[in-house]
Amino acid sequence: MGSPPRKLSVLATGLVFGEGPRWHERRLWLSDMHANRVVTVDEDGRVDRIVRVAGRPSGLGWLPDGRMLVVSMDDRKLLRYDGRSLETHADLSDLAEHEINDMVVDEQGRAYVSQFGFDLHHQGPFAKTDILLVEPDGRARRAAGDLAFPNGMVITPDGKTLIVGESFAARLTAFDVAEDGSLSNRRVFAKLEGATPDGICLDAEGCVWLASPPSKECLRVREGGEVLERIATETQAIACMLGGNDRRTLFVLTSESIDPDECLKKKSARVETVKVDVAGAGLP
Repeated sequence: MGSPPRKLSVLATGLVFGEGPRWHERRLWLSDMHANRVVTVDEDGRVDRIVRVAGRPSGLGWLPDGRMLVVSMDDRKLLRYDGRSLETHADLSDLAEHEINDMVVDEQGRAYVSQFGFDLHHQGPFAKTDILLVEPDGRARRAAGDLAFPNGMVITPDGKTLIVGESFAARLTAFDVAEDGSLSNRRVFAKLEGATPDGICLDAEGCVWLASPPSKECLRVREGGEVLERIATETQAIACMLGGNDRRTLFVLTSESIDPDECLKKKSARVETVKVDVAGAGLP
């Protein structure tokens, strides 16, 4: 007989819509997207507001000097926060027609930013799109194209591989990362059956944990597509992150809806947790 399925415990409630969880400085950082704020949650469940982001925050990361980068979705800007004020790090509106979304920042401070590629919330026609690369000095360019709603991303501990969830293609896609940050050698890391990858994280065995909103679960997937574990959620699983002192706590952001108006009305999004066997690795 196999091990019984793991069950999540509720750590924090009352969020509007959590996205982009990151473990940093002994706290979970996340974007409460439709509440226009970045918050932290400690291991006792205390929620503290860090900064307001009027354009709806999503992906988070940090430069080598400790300043935080925040994706501002609606105005398609990457913002920089020094603990006192927000400044524009890069204006990506010339490279992104619709909302920008998640992000992973490498050890050099290069930010890989995903985007919708079409008008999702108004049911516009689907279109494939790009991952954008923002240099530490704010210069930006396209890093990869022809992606079906690129979403959560991770970078392996050696810095040589980037993996992205393509939500509308039900797959994880991998790229080689060159010394200058360029992406090449595109390949399928895992084809997924019945799952839609949103936020993802990486563990020390090279497996990806992914949140799948429609199927209400988190999956641990090996390269090649084998699903090693599933953890069910009561509502939609939006994103996940391995953290805690030993990086063996899986933090899962859940929500009843992805519709902004419904989320604002209900304020029922949660941070949930469960202990897992293999520690987190790589970035974020």
